[in-house]
Amino acid sequence: MFTYCGYLVRNELLLQRAIEIGHAPPETAEDQRDNILQGALDIMGHAGVLRSARFRRVKTPKGHKFWCIAFSSNDPCDRLPATAPSEEEYKALKELLQKKGPPQWYQTP
Repeated sequence: MFTYCGYLVRNELLLQRAIEIGHAPPETAEDQRDNILQGALDIMGHAGVLRSARFRRVKTPKGHKFWCIAFSSNDPCDRLPATAPSEEEYKALKELLQKKGPPQWYQTP
């Protein structure tokens, strides 16, 4: 099982972001997946983390599944650092997502 260090992002926020940047509201499950990805890419681009972070599905300790913009991972295929990021690496994303603390570690579902 792999773990990721990052910020959780709700589907609703990603879908809203996609609409804000000009994508039509989703009508099908495929549209919804596309809009979620487009919303995430836009957020990551605005935070300047497209090259240093990955968009992954994770679960909380209570078993709830979320999307995560991750800076670190123990999955060698992701080519991310295995240690938590420095504040300067995650600060812009933290502010954009209005999060209070540093990124947290989460397991893959």
